[in-house]
Amino acid sequence: MTDPVNGRNGAPRNSAMAVAASALTAQQSRMRIIAENIANAESTARTAGGQPYRRQIPVFEARQIDGATGVSLAEVRPDQSDFRREYDPSHPAADADGYVLRPNVDSLIESMDMREAQRAYEANLNVIETARTMESRTLDILKR
Repeated sequence: MTDPVNGRNGAPRNSAMAVAASALTAQQSRMRIIAENIANAESTARTAGGQPYRRQIPVFEARQIDGATGVSLAEVRPDQSDFRREYDPSHPAADADGYVLRPNVDSLIESMDMREAQRAYEANLNVIETARTMESRTLDILKR
């Protein structure tokens, strides 16, 4: 089976498809990180003084692909914003005042980020589809 972006020998068919493919990979990484954030939105430390899950933020960078500029995941950074504090003196991770540190994850923000990643992913799928259509039409014209 032929790779949807690459030809049989692995060489990109065209740079538009290669750039869009790099964006698909980047958005998949972004969605995975968002899913991890949502999954850990309520993960606390097990003992007093411990830290809960810290929200992760993807950082992207431009990279050259076939003379064009694509994108890749450069790193994943921890969000340095403050943890939420919640009063729960019975929790094993409660401090001396009865407060528990909660992750700095806001599910609403994560949902908005997920929607943005989904739209970017879909837009890049459209780029690949359009590039394929253009390529196919060009070949049809050349066959005449």
